[in-house]
Amino acid sequence: MYGFAGWLSGESDVEDDRRKEHWDRVYREKEPTQTSWYQSDPALSLALIERAALDLNARIIDVGGGASVLVDRLLQRGFQQPSVLDISAQGLEKARARLPVNAAVDWIVSSITEFRPTVRYALWHDRALFHFLTDPLDRTRYLAVLREGLAPQGQLIVAAFAPDGPSRCSGLEVVRYDAEKLGRELGAEFQLLEEITETHITPSGLEQRFGYFRYIYQPAKGLE
Repeated sequence: MYGFAGWLSGESDVEDDRRKEHWDRVYREKEPTQTSWYQSDPALSLALIERAALDLNARIIDVGGGASVLVDRLLQRGFQQPSVLDISAQGLEKARARLPVNAAVDWIVSSITEFRPTVRYALWHDRALFHFLTDPLDRTRYLAVLREGLAPQGQLIVAAFAPDGPSRCSGLEVVRYDAEKLGRELGAEFQLLEEITETHITPSGLEQRFGYFRYIYQPAKGLE
């Protein structure tokens, strides 16, 4: 297991506060259907999750999920232990309000770089969170959290803007990825199973090119 001691500095705390303010403002000022990343049907994510062949009681986490309807669809398919993490309480509240009060969802308000997993997940889904981490140190922190939270032989799904996708989203710079570049970031213990390109159409009609990547996590012995 990876330790977290000494990670957080005053500078990173300030940056997380800025991110939280930004995303809370976005969700206050816009309905989920007005955001550029909105999907009424996260079909590709669901297809990749289906190909992971998980038991319905498997733990799944959607990091940066915000108000996404992915969690709704997972519940409809019978998954019993979905979790949604987002830095914005406003975004999570909009998702929570759609669902029954007793919906079995673990709602986690946290920056990904401050998240401390208390369980290990069978599948980690990230659509458009990782690509916002433009600081290499933030990516290092993300990857340490990922290794802490993903079970050995667990699966990772990452969707990020493709090399021919936008360079900014929601007023923020992003890092664009292809399989080679993302693989260098993740390291050898993540084995690529498949990659798919998608053209997402925003509510305003713009095209955004995404790459979707599915991996299996095979950590070295002693690091499990």
